[in-house]
Order: sequence, then C-alpha cells, then structure tokens
Amino acid sequence: MAVMVEAPAPQTAEVTDRAKHERRLGLMLSAPAFLVMVFVTAYPLLYAVVLSLYNYRLTDPEGREFVGLGNYATVLTDPVWWTDFSTTFLITVFSVAVELVLGFAFAFVMYRILRGRSVVRTAILIPYGIVTVVSAYIWKYAFQLDSGFINQWFGLGDFNFFGQRWSALFVIILSEIWKTTPFISLLLLAGLVQVPEELQEAARVDGATAWQRIKRVTLPNMKAAIMVALLFRTLDAWRIFDNPFIMTVGANKTETLSFLAYRQNVTLVNLGAGSAVSVLLFLTVVVIAFIFVKGFRTDLSQVRGDR
Repeated sequence: MAVMVEAPAPQTAEVTDRAKHERRLGLMLSAPAFLVMVFVTAYPLLYAVVLSLYNYRLTDPEGREFVGLGNYATVLTDPVWWTDFSTTFLITVFSVAVELVLGFAFAFVMYRILRGRSVVRTAILIPYGIVTVVSAYIWKYAFQLDSGFINQWFGLGDFNFFGQRWSALFVIILSEIWKTTPFISLLLLAGLVQVPEELQEAARVDGATAWQRIKRVTLPNMKAAIMVALLFRTLDAWRIFDNPFIMTVGANKTETLSFLAYRQNVTLVNLGAGSAVSVLLFLTVVVIAFIFVKGFRTDLSQVRGDR
C-alpha cells in the first residue's frame, strides 16, 4: 500500500509579505545613495570613454577628430605603457606582500598584548595617520644626497638612491610599506578577533602546535578579512601616484600608470590618449578585483551572518 506523503505546508502569507515589505524598504532607502554613486562615478567614466575615442588636445579644440579605438592601439603598442605597467606591477606585488606579512605580525601583537595595548596600537597606527604627500617628502629628504642621513648612517658615500631605477623603486616601495602596513594590520586584527576562541582551545587540547593552530584554525577563519585587506591594499597600490611624483617625478623608469594618465591629461593636455590610459587603468582595476573575489571564493554575506 502506497504511503501518501503530504507536501510541506507553504510559508504563511504574513512572513512573505513582511519579507517583500523589507525588500521594498531596503530598495527605497538605498536608491538615493545608489543614484548619487551612479552620477558621481558613471558620468566621468562614460565621458572618459567618449573622449578616448577622439584625437583631442585641449590646446586645439577645433582639431578634434574621431579615431575610434586608435588611441587604445597607440597606447598599447607604446613601450612607455608596458614600462609603466611593469613598474606599477613591481611596486604593487612587493609592497603588498611585505605589508601582508608585517600586518599579520602587528595584528597578532595588538591582539595578544595585555599591558600597554592602547600605546602599542597607537604607535603602530601613527604612520597611517600621516598624509601621503608628507610621508613621501619625509622619505625623499631622508634618502637625498644633500639633505638625507641614510648614506651617512650606513656609510654609502655619494650613492644616489634616486639616480637609478631599482634603488629609487626600493625607496618608493619602502615608503609604501611604512605608510600603509597599519591599514592592513587593522583589517587583519578585525578578522583575528572574530576567530572563535573555542576552536583555538579545542585545537590546543588536541595537541596542535602554534603553527598548526595558525594554519588550520586561524587562517581559514580569517579568509574574508584577508581577502578584503589584500583587495583594498592591492587596488590602492595599483593606483600609486604620490610617492613617484614627489620622489622622482617619474624619472629613471619609475613612472606608474596613474602618473602616465596624469602626464597625458594634465601636462600634455592630450585628452584623447590620456582618457584611453585612464580607461585602461580602470579595466585593470576591474580585472584585479574580479581575480581576488573569484580566487578567494568567499561569500561576505555569510561572514556577516545572512545565511
């Protein structure tokens, strides 16, 4: 004899209506901010895309000519673009990698220290409170031949750090690490405090070593925080402008992509090519964000608790 299985009762209309009402309320509340964001970000972007399709110099507005994708072809076949791309890539990779390691160390110190916690946290965060331009001048004066003290301290004689590419990049990366490591350590500290202490205690009882607890318990539970820290910092490093502009003015192949866009748009007033560089820079940012989100495969809504 077949057993009749009753279908589960549908959800009550009251719950469904409430969910719909909350959804409509959320859309209504977020709509003004969304429209403002679209106006602020979408319009300049679309205008830059339009300008990039023209051969247009601000000094010759009458000579404006539609060239289609010609500006993109010119930029992508120019060795300057690829040199600046490699410079930006090197600065981003080395600075973010070192900052991640130091950020973890600072986050553990700020999390575990019992005495003088506020003093330690304040001391670690001081560099991030300094304006980037001021920080760039500090590092520039420290490494300059006439005003710097680094050569005297380390017995480097007349070695000019800003006179060649690699030593100049070393100073730029060093200043980036000093300035923004506190930012990464703050984000990692936020993730560290969310790791359940019960899991740490259970692993300790099972005989796990400190490294095993970090590898098997701490890091997996900090995946979302690590992704956010790396994503924010990578995008920030990828658009670096201040330090190369202050320290080297882009000399000795230290120009970055943001610097190239600035030089084309502002210095050379070549709005067509400059807009093409800006659009390409935007596309690289989108690709980086996509790689991080897909690579980490982290659902931030679950971390927030919206399961």
